[in-house]
Amino acid sequence: MQIGILLGSAEISGGTYVIYEHASRLRARGHQVTMITCDTVTPETHAWHPAAASLQWRTVPEAVRTPFDVIVATWWQSVFLLHEFKAVRAIYFVQSIESRFFAPENPADHDTRDNSVWMQLCESTYSYNIPMLTEARWIRQYLYENFNRQAWLVPNGVRKDIYRPDGAAVSPRKPNRLRVLIEGPVDVFYKNVPKSVDLCRRAGVEEVWLMTSSPVKEYPGVDRVFSRVPVERTPEIYRSCDLLLKLSYVEGMFGPPLEMFHCGGTAVVYDVTGHDEYICHGKNAYVVKKDDEQRVVEVLGRLLDDTDELERLKEGALETAAAWPDWETASAKFESAIEEICEQTRPVSRKYLENHTRQAWDDNQNRLDARELLFFSRRESRVEGERLDDFVQVYWHIGEGFSQEKFTWVHTSKKDWGVTSVEISPGNDVFHLRIDPSVRLGVVQIKRILVSSTSDGKTLFLANSKKSWRNVGLSGTARWLKITNGFCLLASFGNDPQIILPVIRKSADEKTVRIEIEHRSMGYARAFELFSRDLLSLLNVLKGR
Repeated sequence: MQIGILLGSAEISGGTYVIYEHASRLRARGHQVTMITCDTVTPETHAWHPAAASLQWRTVPEAVRTPFDVIVATWWQSVFLLHEFKAVRAIYFVQSIESRFFAPENPADHDTRDNSVWMQLCESTYSYNIPMLTEARWIRQYLYENFNRQAWLVPNGVRKDIYRPDGAAVSPRKPNRLRVLIEGPVDVFYKNVPKSVDLCRRAGVEEVWLMTSSPVKEYPGVDRVFSRVPVERTPEIYRSCDLLLKLSYVEGMFGPPLEMFHCGGTAVVYDVTGHDEYICHGKNAYVVKKDDEQRVVEVLGRLLDDTDELERLKEGALETAAAWPDWETASAKFESAIEEICEQTRPVSRKYLENHTRQAWDDNQNRLDARELLFFSRRESRVEGERLDDFVQVYWHIGEGFSQEKFTWVHTSKKDWGVTSVEISPGNDVFHLRIDPSVRLGVVQIKRILVSSTSDGKTLFLANSKKSWRNVGLSGTARWLKITNGFCLLASFGNDPQIILPVIRKSADEKTVRIEIEHRSMGYARAFELFSRDLLSLLNVLKGR
């Protein structure tokens, strides 16, 4: 079969590891497997997994004309791409319920302020009427209970050729000394790495190691850090530690505790989704109720003092490991599931996929618009003491155009005049700047925009007069209302007002520059009170003229 697999990231992660294991074995069984990514992937990106190099790699634009027997979506956003491909069948490989991956919404954080809306969009992908594959029983049950979907279940395997109790170690385990390993990215909230380190120290653990996909060389409270470790080297780290402390808030069927079991260690985990696929409290590991930090400290303290209990858990873990299937067995079941789907289900309708995707995004935009109207009404009401959370966003580019890759933001809640400042590293002597002012529906009054060198304060650009404002352009949902020598006034009628500055030039040795904007935002009602002479202009803007 011609199988296309949509991949969100080729870099090191548990989910990508699972995909590589299945994909490489499908290829070994004679299938034509193409990994499809949104951006070009270099060999260095996937070098951490040796099997990835044997796979064929294409970007989405390169692959859309290729006829596939099966196209597989592997993360929530990839479902929205399915209709673009010439595929007989489409499958959704659900490795977790990703709507749980979104951080709690914070109105003062630009990156999370609308997370409740995006969570709904993510959740809507499980409503697609296409066959689904998953790796854990709890995910299959969730899809059935909430979306009436009957998913094929294929538990993950383990590389038993490398994950085993005998073999090399970074540093041999020491009798009567508990060495704890923490695994996961340090900056992903639901992996809970910082708290895990803290609890180890509170419990008096003598030695704490960290294995992480984050590019860090050291971490507070950690004795040794292993960053972005290739697959073949991870067993050496597991075999060096007695216990894996894995306190994730969200998992699909997490692999690190199972890998630790195979390497002769045990684990302490929260009662996170998927733990009961193979973890049995008191037999092969300890399971603690989520966020019961005191209990975690107590459990670690017990294992520090009771070496017999630690060894008993390790023996139970090895028994569990012995009964678990390897990747060859798991991937054979994965292949069988794909074949069953092809035999038992109808070909996918690309028109259906396109319509469903359009409807999902339309619904999402309606929810975002409703939220904008809520912010708008609060601004117009001018309730005494109510904080209005806004953001000044700065984009820069050297030639390829503005994008989210070169972007930063700063929070502001000022109700009157204030200066918002942000520093950036443009990366070139000549660059372009775009400033998206705070308000999304309303009026912004600006006294000055200053771009200066961070080191010596030299002015690189200044807009503070009627003449200088003529060098500044507006785009997106912003329109000029008034320009004077004292200030400029602009209205925003949507969520993307843009101020475009002329080309900025700095000295070659200047690494960073500072952007300052002296401004205040207000509702339309307040603008009417202050600038009644410009009422007609404002009304024309609101009408979209």
